[in-house]
Amino acid sequence: MTRYAYLGPIGTFTEAALRTVATASDSLIPFANVTAALDAVRSGDADRALVPIENSVEGVVARTLDELAIGEPLVIYGEITLPVTFALLVTKGKSATDIKKIATHPHAESQCRSYIAKNYPAAEIIVTSSTAAAAAALSKGEFDAAIAAPNTAETYGLEVLASNIGDNDGAVTRFVLAGKPGTVPPRTGHDRTSLAAFIGADHAGALLEVLTEFAVRGVNLTFIQSRPTGRELGHYHFIIDAEGHVSEERVGDALTGLRRICEDVRYLGSYPRADKIAPTTTKATTDESFTAADSWLRDVRAGKKI
Repeated sequence: MTRYAYLGPIGTFTEAALRTVATASDSLIPFANVTAALDAVRSGDADRALVPIENSVEGVVARTLDELAIGEPLVIYGEITLPVTFALLVTKGKSATDIKKIATHPHAESQCRSYIAKNYPAAEIIVTSSTAAAAAALSKGEFDAAIAAPNTAETYGLEVLASNIGDNDGAVTRFVLAGKPGTVPPRTGHDRTSLAAFIGADHAGALLEVLTEFAVRGVNLTFIQSRPTGRELGHYHFIIDAEGHVSEERVGDALTGLRRICEDVRYLGSYPRADKIAPTTTKATTDESFTAADSWLRDVRAGKKI
């Protein structure tokens, strides 16, 4: 049995994503926010935590990035992507004309802005920790409506007033499964490696230096985001997702190069990509190419080749 912490309460998109991998014998434990879910793993109250990290429309979940980069070390063991759709929920018998306050999560609100502006331009938007938390509060009579996943209507005894209210069809959220540092998942051929790179101080060309370590080794980056370290203005770190596995020669070589030029590098895990896309390689960037080059250099240093 695995104990999973997740961003709750019951009915969140995070729970829906988690149920795609959890078994009937697993324990699913909801927490009020991302920090609490990750702290449950740090304290030993859970084995893994599933939290959202980015959305195809709204972008990154800043709290998740900051917790992984700066909090007590955790690593990512897997990822899940989930299509998300939104509905406007009300208590039974409530009409559209009664809606003055709408509760939802900021990411959900940003994905339904056109709908809200067109249909409820005067409504006050109340921020909640999750869409399910908005639905739960609505069921207690705290607000007039909530924007949440359609399935939360049944969970909290609500009615769907409008379906598919998102501004973008095909919106997808990516979730990561985090745990304490341990054995790295085996290489699958369609992997992603995540890390946080801390530059010593902001200076001209700092980002270029970081990118060059990957570019010269043929490692493609799928995600890069700068975040403040929290120490003072001008101090930043970069959250980076790179194609490939840490066991690959070119990826490992890029990480050692990055560690030489950065104040610190936090390894956040190598794990299978949810989309199963294999990294692009050339003849010069295969493991065999790096191994052959290392062998050549050893021979040169030993005086066996010129």
